Amino acid sequence: MSVSVDICWKSFNKNREELCGDKVEVLKTEDSSIIILADGMGSGVKANILATLTSKILGTMFREGAEIDACVETIARTLPICKEREVAYATFSILQIFRDGEAYLVEYDNPKCVFIRNKEIINYPYQERVIEGKKIREYRFHVELNDCFVLMSDGAIWAGEEETMNYNWEWDDMAAYTLKCTNETLSAARLAAMLSQVCYDLYGQKPGDDTTIAVARVIERRILNIFTGPPQKKEDDERAIRDFMRQEGKKVVCGGTSANIAARVLKKEIVTSLNYADPSVPPTASIDGLDLVTEGVLTLGKALGLLKRYEQDAFDEAFFDELDADNGASRLAKLLIEECTELNLFVGKAMNTAHQNSNLPFDLSVRMNLVEQLKECVEHMGKKVKVTCY
Repeated sequence: MSVSVDICWKSFNKNREELCGDKVEVLKTEDSSIIILADGMGSGVKANILATLTSKILGTMFREGAEIDACVETIARTLPICKEREVAYATFSILQIFRDGEAYLVEYDNPKCVFIRNKEIINYPYQERVIEGKKIREYRFHVELNDCFVLMSDGAIWAGEEETMNYNWEWDDMAAYTLKCTNETLSAARLAAMLSQVCYDLYGQKPGDDTTIAVARVIERRILNIFTGPPQKKEDDERAIRDFMRQEGKKVVCGGTSANIAARVLKKEIVTSLNYADPSVPPTASIDGLDLVTEGVLTLGKALGLLKRYEQDAFDEAFFDELDADNGASRLAKLLIEECTELNLFVGKAMNTAHQNSNLPFDLSVRMNLVEQLKECVEHMGKKVKVTCY
């Protein structure tokens, strides 16, 4: 079994601090996905520097195949010393999941990872080792489809109001709430938002500590294919649609002209929806054999707006209400966020005659710019993107 990993994290800062003292680094190597969550001592600028240094050093060394001993040793020697406590201090969790299903987890002073399989909390056996005077926990195991892992900084436990510790909210409570949430959703993004929100609410919206939740979910490989824009040469219409339809995975066409080309080549009828749930988003259509047919530039632009909010950590439970809305932009964004591990873009580079003959303030360069932004945004979300132009 070759596995894919859906990863999302959400952080909030300690009240009145501009910078977060936690840092998450996600790396994709040829054969694995790596998530690093580092928590710098204290809060504010100093904690942010400690966490950033820790996550970057660990990430670079892990990507180069270094052993955990060498990583911890380097961290111990590299981090600046706190004058007050006379220690270089940042805690961390590292989860590495390989494509073949093997996994490795190491934790140093962070709360234990919550591991959920088949609607149960699993307590995996671990080994304790002391490296450079630091006690670490190591786990080695094999993952299965739909396994869910939640890494967290210590702000997620003992979350209480008025910057006091809530001894009634501990790891077991966080784990139980996580289990409850996984019964409602298997989306890493929604889970991160739900868990982050409960901690924020427990703090009375005035967090007494930086808090980070990082979720990794083992999923099947999911390919999404998008065709947009007419090819430069009309004779390439058929080749473009045949290439597009040959791919495995879901298929989306964006643009009226693009939809007409697809319908003509596939000898199918376009059925336009009369649903104007959101007047700011043009209605969708349907073509037999395709999963979604939308208008072009306006819909792509609105979908991109949702993706950028998600990428910039500006999502909460209300964001997912927008994502669930019944319009072309939301449906496209939802596919890209929650139902895609690899994106194939099939892009025609002809000037769209519909745009040439109107006073609309966009042309080919706008569409190409949107495609480029879409590619960058989806890559930043940790997904593979391939672009084929015609």
